[in-house]
Amino acid sequence: MDTGSSAVENYLKDIYELQDKDAPVSTTALAQRLRVTSPSVTGMLKRLAAQDPPLVDYERYQGVALTPAGERLALAVIRRHRLLELFLARALNYSWDEVHAEADRLEHVISERLEDRIAAWLGDPSTDPHGDPIPTKEGKVARSTCHPLSDLQRGETGRVASALDEDPAVLRYLAEKGLVPGAAITVTDRVPFGGPVVVKVGTHAPETLSKEITDCICVSADDKA
Repeated sequence: MDTGSSAVENYLKDIYELQDKDAPVSTTALAQRLRVTSPSVTGMLKRLAAQDPPLVDYERYQGVALTPAGERLALAVIRRHRLLELFLARALNYSWDEVHAEADRLEHVISERLEDRIAAWLGDPSTDPHGDPIPTKEGKVARSTCHPLSDLQRGETGRVASALDEDPAVLRYLAEKGLVPGAAITVTDRVPFGGPVVVKVGTHAPETLSKEITDCICVSADDKA
């Protein structure tokens, strides 16, 4: 199998991102994310596990996890993807809700030389337009210490670190409200038992946000009051 194929890269990238939340990753969760059937996922995982070296640890009914070799490849793809997102935003004025789909198409075809040129042109950045960390060329990635905005209590402050949702409609809504990386926020009120949260963004008037929205906004722990 060609381990550089787009299908393999997509599997490794998605396993990496899913196992950050829940490890090992279930085949059902992976099938839903990739929008393919469970039998297709099972067949691919068996092939990835049979590579030399193996790219995943897979056991039927036990889920899947990346091996060190698989993680290195996954981080290489994620690095290209996030560099492309930032390049599209800075150089071509793409909005942050447009860059993900374009980067998905381009991440499988750019050369290592072009990747290096893009990184240098951008000044070797540490985060993409959504606030997500960009892995280094050596495969190192900063671990996030942020928390969902939903966790903040009345009177607490913070700064938006990243958006946890790739849905373009959600990203457009966040941008309209000024809830972009770096924005200072204060929780002015909240309804108990999972109700909406009232948030002041910068000097703007407070906005009432649903839990669905506050769950997908990551607030930097370092900037919490």
